[in-house]
Amino acid sequence: MRILSIETSAKACSAAVTEDGALLASAFQCSGLTHSRTLMPMVEGMLKNADLSLAACDAVAVAVGPGSFTGIRIGVAAAKGLAFGAGIPVIGVSTLEAMATGLAHWDGLVICAMDARRQQVYNANFAAKVGTLTRLTEDRAIALSELVKEVENDERPKIIVGDGGRLCYNALLEQGVPCVLAPPHLLQQSAAAVGLAAEEALRRGETPVSAQELLPVYLRQAQADRLRNHN
Repeated sequence: MRILSIETSAKACSAAVTEDGALLASAFQCSGLTHSRTLMPMVEGMLKNADLSLAACDAVAVAVGPGSFTGIRIGVAAAKGLAFGAGIPVIGVSTLEAMATGLAHWDGLVICAMDARRQQVYNANFAAKVGTLTRLTEDRAIALSELVKEVENDERPKIIVGDGGRLCYNALLEQGVPCVLAPPHLLQQSAAAVGLAAEEALRRGETPVSAQELLPVYLRQAQADRLRNHN
């Protein structure tokens, strides 16, 4: 299956095309420009430069969250528009699961962390062995201190991935918990990993949805909503 995937959950923005486990094309940008400005030109340019077309894709995959509220909204809206226009289904992928996919070759504990502010991270943990990932926790917002307590006695080698990886890495080291940070080319979220995670979801028997059915996944309210409700 040929999948066009997009990732806009954090500062970096990327697009990719994958097919049967192989990466056919990709584009990545972490320039600080807004995703609403960069995503669609990136997709169009990538497809054109690789002599690929949306019409030749079987599905669109997108990281549906957790992550930046604005970023997730942009990504989901773009995926819906692309899929609806091409008449193809959509595969919503957990941002955290996609991050772990790039480290399936690791032998040990994969700790996925995105900065959720206020000394919290969006997190999910996975066991990786011989290229296979096993989910150990649900996607969640968790205090760094609580996450450290949860994994400090786990004897497996630990690797941390995600834009909140450095925060988590430092918190673990401060408590004397040995761990490593994923290398720079695997540390940030990527559309290629979203595409590969989507393929894995299909192998598990999950069913793509229509563009109209695709929904973002937020683990907590946006800051504006929290302030409004507080007032």
